[in-house]
Amino acid sequence: MVTAGDAATLAAKEATNTVPVVMVTVADPVAIGLVASLGRPGGNVTGLTDQHADLVAKRLEILKSLVPSVSHVAVLLNPANPAHALQLKGLEAVAPTVSVTVFAREVADPASIDRAFSALKRERVGGLIVLGDRMFGANRKRIVELARLNRLPTVYTHRSWVEIGGLVSYGANFNDLYRRVATYVDKILKGAKPSDLPVEQPTRLELLINLKTAKSAGLIVPPSLLARADEVIQG
Repeated sequence: MVTAGDAATLAAKEATNTVPVVMVTVADPVAIGLVASLGRPGGNVTGLTDQHADLVAKRLEILKSLVPSVSHVAVLLNPANPAHALQLKGLEAVAPTVSVTVFAREVADPASIDRAFSALKRERVGGLIVLGDRMFGANRKRIVELARLNRLPTVYTHRSWVEIGGLVSYGANFNDLYRRVATYVDKILKGAKPSDLPVEQPTRLELLINLKTAKSAGLIVPPSLLARADEVIQG
């Protein structure tokens, strides 16, 4: 069985402890109890992590470099996603080192997205980090549009957000992760046990910047950040 995301993989693990499960785009499989460790999964689940939990601090650093004056940053999270509380704690731990206060804005369903952005406007936050979530991804056009309309500097997890107008993304190359899933499936079909196949981390991390979006938000992207970008979208 191949599963994508935290919720689907947790459901598969709960449903069976005998059928091999190959996961992909899971933020922190150890922390949410999917595997005993990355090196020795120890059960019927293995696969690939997208390392979102380890990259949230980097996304905050990128936001701070884009908007040096930012002091209050909202984090868009789904309370049903078991990895989001852990990622929020990670952000809260590093926020004081860059003189930022972070707070959660929960979005439990698509109908709550507009209300969340209305609240962010009232609270006059200086930036936003959108955590990785399949419900968010399915509604990314609306989220990107609202961030643009509110001129809210926002950092996303994956290039697909920037390709439709999001400001900046930093994270794993999902196409690469999904290609590598086939390797796990092949090994298991040939007799390998999931417990013996280490969970792999991304080998390709991408930084994308949309200059058109930056200009519309009145932002000047620092040359140092542009130099680090894997891809710059002009419009």
